[in-house]
Amino acid sequence: KSMTIKSIFKKEQNIVVGALHFAPLPGYTGHPGMKVVLQNALKDLRAFEEGGVNGVIIENNYDIPHTEKVSKETVAAMTHLGEKLKEKTRLPIGVSVLWNDYEASLHIAKALGGKFARIPVFVDTAKTAYGTMEGKWKEVTAYQEKIKAKNVALFTDIHVKHAEIISRMNIIESAQMAIQKGADALIVTGKWTGNAPDIEELKKVRQAVKTFPIFIGSGVSEKNIKKLFQYANGVI
Repeated sequence: KSMTIKSIFKKEQNIVVGALHFAPLPGYTGHPGMKVVLQNALKDLRAFEEGGVNGVIIENNYDIPHTEKVSKETVAAMTHLGEKLKEKTRLPIGVSVLWNDYEASLHIAKALGGKFARIPVFVDTAKTAYGTMEGKWKEVTAYQEKIKAKNVALFTDIHVKHAEIISRMNIIESAQMAIQKGADALIVTGKWTGNAPDIEELKKVRQAVKTFPIFIGSGVSEKNIKKLFQYANGVI
């Protein structure tokens, strides 16, 4: 693989990525103005740096209702904010554009020199509050090739939270397929934000994928992090 997690985070174990959720962006309810969005994001960045994280991931979490693809305004706002954050930190930056806008994620990451993009649905089909999302691994890797973003690693969820998985593969099959189709790391989540993944399920995924990088995408706390780190390389 062109991008190893070691080349991104300078380590392979016990990686902590801080999720930096922007306040609502232009066009969404509660947008406080770009100046405030940036001030808040910089405060969060400082807090993450002081806490010793190994990277951050920026996300349009509060742009409700989410859509599968975002507007040009959202891409512009996230690129602008990402560039401002990049000026202020040496941490590697990742990008997640909800709900599943892989084009926007890869494009923004490439534009600001980000190191990874999170793709919530890559090989599965998931029924969400915002419609049914189909894994488009073929399109994802083709787009990555097209815009020459091979140095942006693909962090792909398998059996993502906030969704009902309607494809037939179990989580092990999804993990194996994601690896085969070009993922650089897998993200395993609980059912909801704040819910940790099932430890037995996580253990099974680890055994199946051997040394392939796994990140935990929800529910990590000081109480369970040691346990999760037995099977996962990193947490978000």
